[in-house]
Amino acid sequence: MINDIKKDADDRMSKSVQALKGVLKKIRTGRAHVSLLDQITVEYYGSQVPLSQVANVAVDDARTLSVTPWEKPMVSLVEKAIINSDLGLTPNSAGMVIRVPLPPLTEERRKDMIKLVKHEAEQGKIAIRNVRRDALHSVKELLKEKEIGQDDDHRAQEDMQKITDARVSEIDAVLADKETELMEF
Repeated sequence: MINDIKKDADDRMSKSVQALKGVLKKIRTGRAHVSLLDQITVEYYGSQVPLSQVANVAVDDARTLSVTPWEKPMVSLVEKAIINSDLGLTPNSAGMVIRVPLPPLTEERRKDMIKLVKHEAEQGKIAIRNVRRDALHSVKELLKEKEIGQDDDHRAQEDMQKITDARVSEIDAVLADKETELMEF
């Protein structure tokens, strides 16, 4: 029973770390990356679909993305979707190809981004601590029901703390990598 609780907690903590990585991937670092446009949706025959389903997105160079819609009428819709997104990008279309230049980040903007990244990392740590709290509560319930002894309870608490510490240090490593990436010119 305790092993099931620990495994479930570890899985949930791992998902918190993966969610943080997903959020950080969307934060622009000044370098072109196709995942920057992942959350953009385009109106396609009456329904909203992800940009990747109506166009090919590629990296031209370190500061430029190219978007090539599969159908000619989609060029203006894709361009409008990029402009209306909260990314602050201004696309330029040339025939069937839309070029999306990424402006260089200012020092002030980089610092704002780092604050945002630290906030997201702290949210990830809070999620991990909440998972630990839930798992320890489940162990306490087993102790209260007399299904486990005090020694098992103490061991489970130590193991949960070790798992928590490992996941928090994983978040710290992800945060450090992203901060380094943001400060590169």
